[in-house]
Amino acid sequence: MTLKPEEINKFEQALQFAEKQVAALVEKHPDFFPIYTVNGRWYHQGELWTDWTGGFLAGMMWQFYLRTREPKWWELATHYSRLLAHRKHDRNVHDLGFIFLNTYLPWYELTGDQALLDVLITAGRTLAMRFQPKGKYLCSFIGPHSLFIDIMMNVPLIIFAALKTGDQALLEIGLAHCRTTRDYLVRPDGSTAHEGLFDVETGQFLGQSTHQGLSPESCWARGLAWSMYGFSKVYALTNNPEFLEVAERNAEYWITHLPEDKIPYWDFHADLSQPPPWGRQKESSAAAIAASGLWDLAKQTQSPERAIVYRNTALVMLLALCNPEYLAIETPGWEGILKHGVYHTRKNLGVDESVMWGDYFFVEGLTKVVTSEGSYS
Repeated sequence: MTLKPEEINKFEQALQFAEKQVAALVEKHPDFFPIYTVNGRWYHQGELWTDWTGGFLAGMMWQFYLRTREPKWWELATHYSRLLAHRKHDRNVHDLGFIFLNTYLPWYELTGDQALLDVLITAGRTLAMRFQPKGKYLCSFIGPHSLFIDIMMNVPLIIFAALKTGDQALLEIGLAHCRTTRDYLVRPDGSTAHEGLFDVETGQFLGQSTHQGLSPESCWARGLAWSMYGFSKVYALTNNPEFLEVAERNAEYWITHLPEDKIPYWDFHADLSQPPPWGRQKESSAAAIAASGLWDLAKQTQSPERAIVYRNTALVMLLALCNPEYLAIETPGWEGILKHGVYHTRKNLGVDESVMWGDYFFVEGLTKVVTSEGSYS
């Protein structure tokens, strides 16, 4: 599809709105890293479940700087990134990729500063400590028996660190995790399970499970987006076609199961005859993640036909997210960027709200489009 001038303008307006919302957040709550809103306002108390989202706020600042080159975004991005530096030793989460790939990686790429690279390498080595040799996977924060699909978005940090240092053992950890995830969490039809359970004594796979999805057998929308984008990221680093194949299998399931407006419900197996949150609950953050991932995948695929489909689907999803139904631009008092995101249905955390990763990947996807050479032709 060819973007019309008014559609390009819609993307620009959405990014300007995003800048306004982030600027208001940091002015109102300096040095605060929120996760989700409550009634549209960034939340400060209550259960986090896990502290994994700091890189998304700072990451948006880097995206704004990449597009505008405005000094204020450089200053904010570097300040908020520094606040995360201590997390490079954090062994309590499996999400160090989310924290550092969105912050220290663009910072390093812009400056070439060895100290920034050292932070990325240290964080990658810390994440690799989660590796379970018998099962050949990085365990989730739940425990050594648990493998999450989400970790596919974090394992690129390990692979990046391995390639920068020439550490073959570290690289093998990253690649083994990807293959275990492919073999046990990605189904033949391209759908995904949220969690795999393993016997910690033998490494034997016990079965699929979920914390976030409708059921162990269902396809949680955000999990599928994590997988598709994560395997695409790994392919970008390794140029290994086995990982591109998984991303494309995920993309096929995603594209063929989207509803008419191209914004998924929270789980692809949700009963749409039922009300939210377990039924007809949209999940804008999953759409944002998938749109950004599909934009990359369109450039990676060896199929010209698939490239067109991936690119067009990404653009249609981003355009849908720019409508006031999803973009909070016409919702007075709403502090986030995208409405109708979901954090954790089962725990009733951030359901039908703004979520920080949804806002980040929306900004990232739009930034890729508006800064991409020839993207409008």
